[in-house]
Amino acid sequence: MSDINIISAVLVVVVAFLAGLEGILDQFQFHQPLVACTLIGLVTGHLEAGIILGGTLQMVALGWANIGAAVAPDAALASVAAAIIMVKGGDFTTKGITFAYSTAIPLAVAGLFLTMIVRTLSVALVHTADNAAKDGNFKAVERAHFTALLLQGLRIAVPAALLLAVPAQVVKDILGLMPDWLNGGMQVGGAMVVAVGYAMVINMMATREVWPFFALGFVFAALTELTLIALGVVGVAIALIYINLSKKGGSGNGGSSSGSGDPIGDILEDY
Repeated sequence: MSDINIISAVLVVVVAFLAGLEGILDQFQFHQPLVACTLIGLVTGHLEAGIILGGTLQMVALGWANIGAAVAPDAALASVAAAIIMVKGGDFTTKGITFAYSTAIPLAVAGLFLTMIVRTLSVALVHTADNAAKDGNFKAVERAHFTALLLQGLRIAVPAALLLAVPAQVVKDILGLMPDWLNGGMQVGGAMVVAVGYAMVINMMATREVWPFFALGFVFAALTELTLIALGVVGVAIALIYINLSKKGGSGNGGSSSGSGDPIGDILEDY
């Protein structure tokens, strides 16, 4: 594959900029791996590979969350940079996608460092907005807010542009230097990271009311040949049944409200 053409490069930078904004706004989720990688795959003509990479990274990012003062690794930079590396490498097989995926975790940590820099700079903008608010200068307050958002977008767009400037042949040469044992090890390690990310999500959600649903979903996925769509339909059906029982208080006697509102919890309390 040759270098990305100018139109695709501009679109990739636009996606990167939006991903940087969404890392703070959380409105349209452009910073999520599944969205960012898919969009970059779309604008570069490799939609399928972008979806595969994004779906793999998403399983890791599910366990990343900002809790209190602890800031999670930067999913936006990891997604955008990994997708660019995959496209520049020109290898959309398992080997190429695995190589791009393996770079995501270090890039996420680097993105965390950039996030800290931008947020530190934004402290001055906050004070500027406070002073403007005291004077009743709402235009200045808006400018401070938009400047802070601009910095967040550039936090991802600038590294993306620098990666796009790297010749495709350099990335391809790096891919060619990977021995089979290293490629196999990266695949195994990547699969383990996905499992750890999913386990982190389960750990946060684990309650005695949720475990029965997890066990049921595991059985459906492991012991049947149901597609993801079929599993989704089953999940929606179970959720609707659960909501209907919750409205009845979990007592099973129609309109009685003697239960706690959690049917499974009521059943477990009886034992």
